[in-house]
Amino acid sequence: MATQPLSDPQQRPPSTENPKRAPDPDSPARSWPEHLQSLASTIVIAIFVIIFVVQAFQIPSGSMENTLLVGDYVLVDKFAYAPRKHWDWLLPYDKLQRGDIIVFKWPVHPEQHFVKRVIGVPGDRVRLVNGRVFVNGNALSEDYAVHKFVNHDVFRDEFPLGRLNSANVTPSWWADIPGFTRNNELVVPQDSYFVLGDNRDDSLDSRYWGFVPRENIVGKPLLIYFSMRHFDEEPPLPGADDKIDRFADRVRQLPGMARWRRVLRFVK
Repeated sequence: MATQPLSDPQQRPPSTENPKRAPDPDSPARSWPEHLQSLASTIVIAIFVIIFVVQAFQIPSGSMENTLLVGDYVLVDKFAYAPRKHWDWLLPYDKLQRGDIIVFKWPVHPEQHFVKRVIGVPGDRVRLVNGRVFVNGNALSEDYAVHKFVNHDVFRDEFPLGRLNSANVTPSWWADIPGFTRNNELVVPQDSYFVLGDNRDDSLDSRYWGFVPRENIVGKPLLIYFSMRHFDEEPPLPGADDKIDRFADRVRQLPGMARWRRVLRFVK
């Protein structure tokens, strides 16, 4: 829409119309309680969005490379997989499917949040052969999966048949694996999901600690709203102004550290 130029009141011809009425002195400006009420309404809406609609997370590890990188800041849609109840007609809830990326509370320590990709849904039979994933007897086509290690790990790459225990496996899951194994395949129980990281050789996922319960799922990563590489780690500078100097140095580095091509990119 084109911007219209403002008129110069000094160039207007004298008007014969009645001049505009001056503000009524009896109608006071907005009082401070009204301003406070407006501010409170804005805060309430923001809190509602943060608590119920979206939540911001920073990616701390490389387990989901190259889909999500260390230093990505993502917005998570908390309504995406919400239980289907009274709001079905208004909110576009999704059914969890293989290939979906989810944020969830880690079953081992629920105060921590993980992000992984769903590989097996309830009833699926999952197996890895030489690092390749098979679900219900069919090999998955995984253009998102990354393999960075050349070494062969029996537990990691031949799951669940790798009988050699790994230092990363939780003891309870190591004891439970045989009970979920049928015909050399891991069967996903009801209301649970088997998840893997896209960085398949370097991911602490369901192979090492078990299934994700349905109630642990927080939401779906929706958007990378910012992304930044690691700052160069340098030894502290001498003197009392170390913190100020390091802060100023990082501010100078900031424009070059941002991954601008990843900003506002949808996660898929």
